[in-house]
Amino acid sequence: MQDDDMQDDGIDIPHFRERLHALRAEIEGQNQARDDSRATVELDQTRVGRLSRMDALQQQAMAQATNERAQLTLTRITSALQRCDDGTYGECLRCGELINPKRLEIDPAATRCIDCAD
Repeated sequence: MQDDDMQDDGIDIPHFRERLHALRAEIEGQNQARDDSRATVELDQTRVGRLSRMDALQQQAMAQATNERAQLTLTRITSALQRCDDGTYGECLRCGELINPKRLEIDPAATRCIDCAD
């Protein structure tokens, strides 16, 4: 690893970039698996009973909410990768202080230090 790949604060950018890419691939794979759950619910009562439709509607709503959270996470990951590229990864977006690498291990897309996150 080159010295340029690690910030002065000891944040291993290539490591976190790899973690972010792996997290993105995992989320995108889960999104593909959930596509069937988000499909339009059949409203034909002759084919599906009322309780089955209600259950299907509930599952659809849960899948849509999960998809929205996944899209937000993907946006956070894209932003974190951009910060890796521009040299600001690991800096708190609120106060500018460094984010503890242990916090980044838990959430590599974290944008705030623990003090500002509270």
